[in-house]
Amino acid sequence: MPEEQLDIKKILSVLPHRYPFLMVDKLTELVPGEKAAGLKNVTINEPFFQGHFPGEPIMPGVMIVEALAQVGAVAVLSMPENKNKLALFTGINNFRFKQMVKPGDQLELEITMTGMRRNLGKGSAEARVEGKVVASGELWFAVVDRTEE
Repeated sequence: MPEEQLDIKKILSVLPHRYPFLMVDKLTELVPGEKAAGLKNVTINEPFFQGHFPGEPIMPGVMIVEALAQVGAVAVLSMPENKNKLALFTGINNFRFKQMVKPGDQLELEITMTGMRRNLGKGSAEARVEGKVVASGELWFAVVDRTEE
């Protein structure tokens, strides 16, 4: 399957996330069901910087993991059989944080699916800033139907 890129409009058509919780600005690579790479521009306007930490803004590790998960969700939800479904966390394993992420950084986010059986899967995830690894680990997820409103 050929690689493709997604702008923010296409990302919004796949992910249910919206401001202030949308954590990916662009997908630079997408092979549905296999891998995805994207970018998150980290700005001082992020709501979490108000309290983490005043005078010394550092992106929370959990938000880096969420950004990686959203990139992975696009890879999984772009598969035809998963259209209009949700990807939910079921586990986070062996995550390591190696460097602080601050306003002005651009997070390079990459996830490769390492296993998928029916509606359960896992992926190997890595976040970088200027090519240096800032976080990495394994994400587990389930694909479920959306509830109708």
